[in-house]
Amino acid sequence: MPGVQSMHLAAWSFLTLSDRASSPRSTATAAAATAKPRRLPPPKPKEDRHFVTALARGLDVLACFRTGESTLSNQELAQRCQLPKSTVTRLTMTLTRLGYLIQVPESGRYRLGTACLALGSALLTRLDVRQIARPLMQELASATHATVSLGVRDRLSMIYAENCRSAAALTLPLDVGSRIPVASSAIGRAWLAAVPERERLAVMAQVRAADEQGWPGVEQGIARALIDYGRLGVSCSFGDWQRDVNGIARAFDPGSGLPVMAINVGGPAAMLSPDYLLGEVRPLLIALVARLQEALPN
Repeated sequence: MPGVQSMHLAAWSFLTLSDRASSPRSTATAAAATAKPRRLPPPKPKEDRHFVTALARGLDVLACFRTGESTLSNQELAQRCQLPKSTVTRLTMTLTRLGYLIQVPESGRYRLGTACLALGSALLTRLDVRQIARPLMQELASATHATVSLGVRDRLSMIYAENCRSAAALTLPLDVGSRIPVASSAIGRAWLAAVPERERLAVMAQVRAADEQGWPGVEQGIARALIDYGRLGVSCSFGDWQRDVNGIARAFDPGSGLPVMAINVGGPAAMLSPDYLLGEVRPLLIALVARLQEALPN
């Protein structure tokens, strides 16, 4: 449901715990003489005293639920949060009592609760930009036989806050609350191109840390997208996110204290070629964003 999935907009960055290394036990003078000195762990950075770690971990648990997943176990949550299972067990018990999680009696697994729905629905209701953008997005979707989506970043993903489809037989099976990667999607690359350099570099560092092996190719795609955005006014993803999906996107600042958002036009590559998207759809998308910014309150 849209309200449930939008709870992801409230999720925070998670913390990891380091394993403690045990020192070797000396049994003889000779062994002690040849033993390697114990390497002490680096000192932990001083945490912000205003940062509530327990709250952050609880929100991390809620953020683990992804589109298409109905339930998760404590073990799966622990792996995704990189926390001890005992810690996650206490968090899920607390969240269940508060209504943010529901435990399925038959399996003992957890699903998002109605308290998440209340929070998410309240947020979406107050996103005036959705209400203003939707008719413009639907008009563009119908004219281009594509899917038009409005997204905002959360961690290393873009979350759809609004989604409009054409009447075409083939469209992307994505809806409000869907997550797509910020680094390889057109909508994510548009966001990267529009935010200040410091913020962009910070997110890119997180993307690299999450996938060191695939980073060189990802970095090339982002660099190419930044050039495209400056030259064409849109970012592109032609088979980069999914091999059979093409898309272009443009970002904008909605004002009113809201974060930078982006609008994407995409769909199956068989229906939306790069030439069609850049030649015919691109000026329509740029015009849509201009109309939207004019309509938004300052």
